[in-house]
Amino acid sequence: MTATVYICYRYLQRYREDPMGKAYNVMAATCPSRTVLHRIGARWTVFAVNALEHGPMRFTELKAHIRGITPKALTETLRAMEADGLLARTDLGGNPPHVEYALTELGRSLLVPLRAVRQWAETHVPDILAAREQAGVRETSA
Repeated sequence: MTATVYICYRYLQRYREDPMGKAYNVMAATCPSRTVLHRIGARWTVFAVNALEHGPMRFTELKAHIRGITPKALTETLRAMEADGLLARTDLGGNPPHVEYALTELGRSLLVPLRAVRQWAETHVPDILAAREQAGVRETSA
């Protein structure tokens, strides 16, 4: 996720003042923007945001769409994203319970920078694999 953090860092640099005029600097050790980058750079956040791009999804749909994620990891990711205001959880009742997750306006604002990260990653897979092979690093799973 280093590329995610860097591209999001560059994105935040353009919009680093809040409405009250307070400047944020992610390079400062105590800057609250580090918490934001931590959330964006968390292992499953990028996948959840991308999965919800086209509309609300149920937990089981998200789990099937984000291959390799455990129910526990998905639950923790969704709770953290909800706490950060990136997604909304809607309980539609019923038996069994019918719950949907959807990106908030804030969460949707992540789609542009994350799309750039995704395109960069997909474009540069051969370059990264070649560099790893040259360095003698074995392929690791995500």
